[in-house]
Amino acid sequence: MLAAYRPIFSLLRGTAFLLAASGLHGLLLPLRGQAEGFSTTSLGLLGTAWAGGFVAGCFFAPRLVRNVGHVRAFGAFAASGAIIALLTGLIINEYVWIALRAFTGFSMAGCFMVIESWLNEKATNKNRGTVFGLYMMVTYASIMAGQMIVAAGDVTQASLFMVAGIFFCCSLIPTAVSSQATPRPLENVSLDLKSLYANSPVSFVGCFLIGIANGAWGTLGAVYGARIGISTVEIALMMSIVVVSGAVMQLPAGRVSDLTDRRYVLSAAAVGASVFALLVFLVQPRSGPLVIVMTGGYGALAYTLYSIAVAHANDHARQEEFVKVSGGLLLLYGFGTMVGPVLGALLMGELRPESLFLATALAHLSLAAYTLLRINRRAPVPQAAKDAFKTLPSDRVITPEAARLDPRTGPTD
Repeated sequence: MLAAYRPIFSLLRGTAFLLAASGLHGLLLPLRGQAEGFSTTSLGLLGTAWAGGFVAGCFFAPRLVRNVGHVRAFGAFAASGAIIALLTGLIINEYVWIALRAFTGFSMAGCFMVIESWLNEKATNKNRGTVFGLYMMVTYASIMAGQMIVAAGDVTQASLFMVAGIFFCCSLIPTAVSSQATPRPLENVSLDLKSLYANSPVSFVGCFLIGIANGAWGTLGAVYGARIGISTVEIALMMSIVVVSGAVMQLPAGRVSDLTDRRYVLSAAAVGASVFALLVFLVQPRSGPLVIVMTGGYGALAYTLYSIAVAHANDHARQEEFVKVSGGLLLLYGFGTMVGPVLGALLMGELRPESLFLATALAHLSLAAYTLLRINRRAPVPQAAKDAFKTLPSDRVITPEAARLDPRTGPTD
């Protein structure tokens, strides 16, 4: 039995190093930028640049992979990540970092597309669900491990940038020495906005708004923590627990949405996330443990929204459209993550650090209002026609290629 998973374990080892490097570098940059006195706008643009590069990579990376092959392309992408991590440690300049962050996003999109397509090729119709679950476990564990490494070092020194570069290089080894046959060439990614909206207006608008909220938090959460004076260890814990609490809550929230109109669950979770956000804004906690608890409650609701929105869209789609719909919604989410950091930075700059949560609350309340409006415009999906809810990996590190790995896409060739 284990022999059947051996090629997958090799890929997952490389994935673990890659995600640890990405988690470490992604948390290190805003903390070091905050320590260097970078403007809030510049720190927000780091997230916008990364998201823009990631979306661009989803469109253009498949062409490079087809031209040079999966192994060479992955090597180029991972090596680029290592070079950029080291350059950001050598050149401490906010404008240089913004430009380099866009290249990081592009490189990471290419890496993830190669990994996800390779996992999809190695998975069978019998074990696809298991492979998908293993991929999620590695995703969350590795990102959290990378973020916690920040707590063990000094963000004002170059050593953590070096560690990130080492991890990027380590991700190359399992793929470079693998004797497994490479998968089929990647398919081009397309975005049909008209058909996506026609399929599910709630999911269309929702994924964009969820991207705004998650993009703002994912980029500026660490800056918020630094500005209210909690320790680096507490900041790393806060950022990790927000995502992990959302991952834990995906399954119970999804199961509830299987039993009723998913739009009620989506709007309720959005309202709940906005309540936690507004509480943080009003209470202005300064104790590390209290901040972690309050933001953990926020994450438990905010980070369930994307999976529910995708499940609702798939309820309205035919099975053969799952890949197209899921991939399109992910790109819409990516566009939202380009807007969120700018909005969050603007509010933080004009008001106070907790104003980051005003940006997320605005997005979540808009989502809840639009969802409730649509409930009166369209009948719910019949219970017998609903697709079973499936949890999704962290939406900051998956590409449209991951939709082909989802067990809901059915048998593959």
